[in-house]
Amino acid sequence: MIKKLSLCALSVLAALPIGMTAHAADGDMQLQQVLMFSRHNLRAPLADNGSVLEQSTKKSWPQWSVPGGQLTTKGGVLEVYMGNYTRQWLAQQGLVQNGSCPDSSNVFVYANSLQRTVATAQFFINGAFPGCDIAVTHQDAMGTMDPVFNPVITDDSEAFNKKALAAMTAENEKLALKPALQQLDKIVDYKSAPACNNKKQCDLASGDNAFSAENGKEPNVSGPLKVGNSLMDAFTLQYYEGFPLEQVAWGQIKTPEQWKALSAIKNGYQDALFTSPDVAREVTAPLVDYIRSQLVDQDKANAPKITLMVGHDSNIASLLSALQVKPYELPETWENTPIGGQLVFERWHDAKNNKDLLKLEYVYQTADQLRDGEVLSLKNPPKRVTLQLAGCPTDGNGYCSWEQFTQALNGALQGTPMAPAAQPVAADAVNGEGEKSADKAAADKAAADKATADKAAAEKAAAEKAAAQKAAEAKAAEEKAKAAEEKAKVERAAAQKAAAEKAAADKAAADKADADKPADAPAQKPVESAQNSDAKQTVTQ
Repeated sequence: MIKKLSLCALSVLAALPIGMTAHAADGDMQLQQVLMFSRHNLRAPLADNGSVLEQSTKKSWPQWSVPGGQLTTKGGVLEVYMGNYTRQWLAQQGLVQNGSCPDSSNVFVYANSLQRTVATAQFFINGAFPGCDIAVTHQDAMGTMDPVFNPVITDDSEAFNKKALAAMTAENEKLALKPALQQLDKIVDYKSAPACNNKKQCDLASGDNAFSAENGKEPNVSGPLKVGNSLMDAFTLQYYEGFPLEQVAWGQIKTPEQWKALSAIKNGYQDALFTSPDVAREVTAPLVDYIRSQLVDQDKANAPKITLMVGHDSNIASLLSALQVKPYELPETWENTPIGGQLVFERWHDAKNNKDLLKLEYVYQTADQLRDGEVLSLKNPPKRVTLQLAGCPTDGNGYCSWEQFTQALNGALQGTPMAPAAQPVAADAVNGEGEKSADKAAADKAAADKATADKAAAEKAAAEKAAAQKAAEAKAAEEKAKAAEEKAKVERAAAQKAAAEKAAADKAAADKADADKPADAPAQKPVESAQNSDAKQTVTQ
């Protein structure tokens, strides 16, 4: 069962061509569809105190306000800023209108079923579409990985296992991390750490890494690379969260050069585990297949204009590798997959040439924007870096053919169980009937595609109707409870007032009786009525 909860979208500019088929000028380019795949925003370290972190040093770690792995309050604020900027950008491109909520059928949000991913999606919606009825779709079972976002190995063959281990080992050997690990070793004083336990030789720079590629599990490694990744993840998050600099790595990372050198450990960990081609295609196949279903299989006229997916850095790293994205540089950040960053797939329509084009951008907040909590806007935007796919040559403005992008998606699924079925060759083509058969096959495919799209649209409409009905029922129940509470409050106030007035009247009557009595008459105690007694008891309750 999929549960719904909240969303938004993104994209880019247009211009003239260089190096491939000429595209239209700005006025002829129209953004038609956007799919954003976002890494969750700022969280507490996954390696919580008491685990890898405390085993790696005797030094005391600063305390976080949320449990390990959960989105922090600041992470929510940063995501609101990203959502607000995105809304401005989408309005600038004409995909949404400022001052009004988009139609719910035009926006779809889907998050992995962990706290940090669902919360990121919710905060994004609050920034992009405040007060709008937009839900976040996720699995009911919170705290478990959704298969679409779960980068696990599903090939249990010995041949794949050997190939994966060889690929990960080869990636690791290319990293040349010894100088960075030596520096990290000194920062944490690793030789004195509990993990060393008085061992004669114990340091991060000379230890061995052992990789694993088990069926049903994520690619993994034990050894200095994993320890170093956990430590640098914690230091990076401390910086973003805004801890005092003397608490960030105990004040021992002081320069951008140090950050860049040490961050190579965290980036290298990701590269070794998730970016070798065979492993990347294996672990990201469900995600590629889902993106393909949203951007290619669905009829463009019925597909959501704006889709947001929220997952993890491992998703982005493996996705970029599977799609054969060329090497890229992200200015003003140390991470290859920045926290809160988005891969933005944009479908543009070239009206002059009547064709669709793809633009793929990495949109992310810089390290300083994250630490300083800067409000984002069109005047103070996040960074936007255009990416290039090896199989989809771009013009000077970053556009490539939509057909070639579709081929790149299909190529990323080759060799996996989700690879698209090959189109059968018409038997009568040899007899001169090829064109007729091709037309029939195309018509059959169009009919099948329409049926699939109609079914998907009907299912989505039913799910949205159920979610809206559930939300309406919850709202009605809330309003009913509130009304009952207000009624009880009014009744309590009335009872208190009546009791006070009755007590005052009784006292006045008693005083008058005392005044009217003969001077020598014995004083009598006023009799308190049962009604007054009940009133006082009500006030006490």
